Amino acid sequence: MDAATDTIVAIATPPGSGGIGVLRVSGPLAAKIAQALAGELPSPRRARLASLHDEHGALIDRALLLYFEAPHSFTGEHVLEIHAHGAPVVLDALRRHVCALGARPARAGEFSERAFLNGKLDLVQAEAIADLIASKSQAQARAASRSLQGEFSTRVQALLHALIEVRAQIEAAIDFPEEEIDFLSDPALRSRLDGVCEQMHSLLDQARRGVRLTDGLHVAIVGRPNVGKSSLLNALAADERAIVAEIPGTTRDVLREEVRIDEVTLTLADTAGLRESMEPIESEGIRRARAELVRADVALLVTEAADMEVDLALLQEVPPSVSRLIVINKIDLQDAPPSRGTRAGIEMIALSARTGAGLDLLRSALKQLAGGNDAEQGAFSARARHVLALECARRHVDAAIDVLRTSRAGELAAEELRQAQRHLGEITGEFSTEDLLGAIFSTFCIGK
Repeated sequence: MDAATDTIVAIATPPGSGGIGVLRVSGPLAAKIAQALAGELPSPRRARLASLHDEHGALIDRALLLYFEAPHSFTGEHVLEIHAHGAPVVLDALRRHVCALGARPARAGEFSERAFLNGKLDLVQAEAIADLIASKSQAQARAASRSLQGEFSTRVQALLHALIEVRAQIEAAIDFPEEEIDFLSDPALRSRLDGVCEQMHSLLDQARRGVRLTDGLHVAIVGRPNVGKSSLLNALAADERAIVAEIPGTTRDVLREEVRIDEVTLTLADTAGLRESMEPIESEGIRRARAELVRADVALLVTEAADMEVDLALLQEVPPSVSRLIVINKIDLQDAPPSRGTRAGIEMIALSARTGAGLDLLRSALKQLAGGNDAEQGAFSARARHVLALECARRHVDAAIDVLRTSRAGELAAEELRQAQRHLGEITGEFSTEDLLGAIFSTFCIGK
């Protein structure tokens, strides 16, 4: 992709009135525009107060001008920032005047896109900018900042370097078949490949937690009718969001509610009770409940102590990638205390949605699943596409290990590792397409 040859302009501050509004200009004409506005080119990185007039000589505003000379700017191009009063009419007049001087309105995310294309950021860091701007909590902001500083990218690059070294060793063995030593059966090669696989699994786990921290945790509340799913949603939301009744099958559609636990965002989905039903509307609700399980991060099974063994069979419908959590509700009916433990490796919490006893245990477990406890331990932000790329790379590495173990076909193993390398490169943007970049940067705000 070629470097940009045009100059772009956008209002970089949020819509609405404010004390200060910022106009950002980037491109080859930025210096010429700065000179036209200020009468002379401001010294780089030194604020310059200037009276800004339109093409008819009428005063628009008195503003501060900051000029950044390429390549020492965010985009790597000449950049001009105009810090004016934050009235929308003033900023719009300045934007129109800058366009008259040769710039064009920027597309969403175009400044960050140029920073990526000019090598100032990799793709992970560019995405972290959008995640930082969209942060709803300190935990999300800290995780995005770590990705912006390059923590995630550094891990990916280290993995790429290890992968390339193993691939080079395999390809060397292919190129020199006359050597007496069989390099492909060397235990050291297998050990290095196993090390790459272990690193990839670790990074994949962290990336999944990063996605949950960035996007929030999607929790599907499932169970038989009348076990207290809607009551639990209301208790966690601290509001009467769902209708609660003793009549089985009250919940027909999926009811979603976003809640916050400390600095973690959860999307709770109350679903229809899972049972066999001949009633068409309830059957559709049950179908939607099962579909919600496939999309969820966590399947929260609500049951009662007397029926727990039977209800555990419902978890067989949960895909392996979905975490499981069991809630034994209605402990107030047995005068039992709240508790937290495990059953067959699955987290289990006994509580009462009606009285609130044990809800703190559930909140703690959900926060842990969302990665909230990792926020202070070096968690970084990640996106679903990063996880998908890592999963694809892992499958190719696993295939390479299998090939070397069963047939020692070096060409096939090297090709599998090449494909793994390509998927890892997609994360940072080493291998990218214009369609991918367009899809990513179109989600950014204007001016960033």
